[in-house]
Amino acid sequence: MGEVVNVIVAVAVIVFIVRWATSNNAPSQPSPSSILGFRPKNVTPEMVETIHNMFPDIPSDNIRYDLLRTGSVQITTNKLLERGFLPAPPPAYFTLYPRAVEPANPAARPGQAQQPAAAASKSKSESLISRFHLEDRVIASASGVSAAPEEAGGKSVWEENAAKREASLRERKAQMILAARQRLLAQQAAQQAEPSS
Repeated sequence: MGEVVNVIVAVAVIVFIVRWATSNNAPSQPSPSSILGFRPKNVTPEMVETIHNMFPDIPSDNIRYDLLRTGSVQITTNKLLERGFLPAPPPAYFTLYPRAVEPANPAARPGQAQQPAAAASKSKSESLISRFHLEDRVIASASGVSAAPEEAGGKSVWEENAAKREASLRERKAQMILAARQRLLAQQAAQQAEPSS
């Protein structure tokens, strides 16, 4: 009978030691909800990219943190539109989600097609005047035949068909571009005249 008691005690001690050793070796990882203070929603990279494309100046980490809270692109977008910013995530956030590396070139984001260097330089050098084919009007305004900048854009009149509305919009855009150009030239002339006086 004494041997049976010794065997039972030995087995109990071995089980206790094995449980103690395995529980200390496996580090207990806190859950994301205990670290962040809320139960995070499922966030896909496409959700973050969608908002980042609309608001490229907002860091991806701020977007992901807010999406973890809301779980909705629409709610996060509305917050951005109302406030103009998203709060930065707390330091505990970065223990779960390493800091996102922002690409130096916004056109180099994943999921977007790369522009050839020639096309990128062409689009940068192209002005609004050449994009909207207003070269003839610039020449005419240089000769003094132009509308006052205050009248740029004018009052819009609702046309009866889509083609006329589109033409009216195009004309108002052209007037606004030309008026902005005139204001810029006047401002530059005033700045050049200022140092000489």
